[in-house]
Order: sequence, then structure tokens, then C-alpha cells
Amino acid sequence: MQEEYLINKMLKSKTDKELEEELMRIISETKRILEVARCNFEFAEDELIDYYVYQIKAHQSRLDYLIKIAKSKKIKVDREAELKSRIFDKKNIAG
Repeated sequence: MQEEYLINKMLKSKTDKELEEELMRIISETKRILEVARCNFEFAEDELIDYYVYQIKAHQSRLDYLIKIAKSKKIKVDREAELKSRIFDKKNIAG
């Protein structure tokens, strides 16, 4: 619930362009984290299976929520926008 509040607060203080870029960045990052959790699940030992199932469910729920926000703001979530977001993030990290 706190995360939902923080996301909504962050989104309200942005221009439309900033909102789209930030939302795409968060969606891209959430997809990456979800993929890591899925890979970890594939190689998990018995003691960690429940942990990774929880992680996958949690990140999938977050991704669904973010996509719902994007759709409500009429932001098109597509592969091209996601790639642009990743490239933008790498430039910011590098420079």
C-alpha cells in the first residue's frame, strides 16, 4: 500500500513526458527483476522454492499494477518504448 502511495505521488508531480519516461523505466526494471526471480526459481533448492514463488507473484502483481496505470494514462507500453527507456537508463548510469 505504501508503494502504491509513493508511485501515485511520484506520478502526480511529473510532466506528461517525464511521467511516460519514468513509468516506462519502472516497468522495464520490474520486468527485469521478474525475469531474474524466474531464473532463480528454475535453479532453486527445495528450501528456496517458496521464496521465489512469492517473489514472482509479488513482481508480477507490481507489473500488472504499473501497466494498469500506464493504460489509464493512455501511455502505450510497447517494446520500442521499453528499449528506449533501457538505453536512456544506461546513458544516465554511464554518464
